[in-house]
Amino acid sequence: MQPDDTDRRLLRHWQSDPDLSMADLAERAGVSASVAWRRLEKMRREGVIGGVRARVNWRALGYAVQVSLRITLEKTNPRAFDEFLVAARTIPEVNELQTFLGRVDVRLSVLARDMGHYQQVYREQILSLPHIADLEALMHVAEIKNNTALPL
Repeated sequence: MQPDDTDRRLLRHWQSDPDLSMADLAERAGVSASVAWRRLEKMRREGVIGGVRARVNWRALGYAVQVSLRITLEKTNPRAFDEFLVAARTIPEVNELQTFLGRVDVRLSVLARDMGHYQQVYREQILSLPHIADLEALMHVAEIKNNTALPL
């Protein structure tokens, strides 16, 4: 499916305010509520819209530390990548896991309540992950921009 201008208007307004009622979304996009609903349903069916998620403020829940770990894996074992990913997925404090092509193979984002909690997770769980050849930790200081919306 290739979204047209109406679809893009609907998506643009919905991304900026996902709590809009269908009537308000339709009004902002310049269409009727029934057209808006049909268009959104069609985009869901065709995979343009994959779901709606709640963004939880982890700091408000007592998590004060975020660390990004850049990991290079051993290249001698053909199963290293798969075995690492299976093990990393089991760590509850890992909230993001990305793979890359290049010197760094994997990036983990780890959330912890404080530095003591992070050190415990690092020592007991991260360092026990299989096939790590090199690891670099980057302490999150400030979030300057976090925009998941597409420029439609």
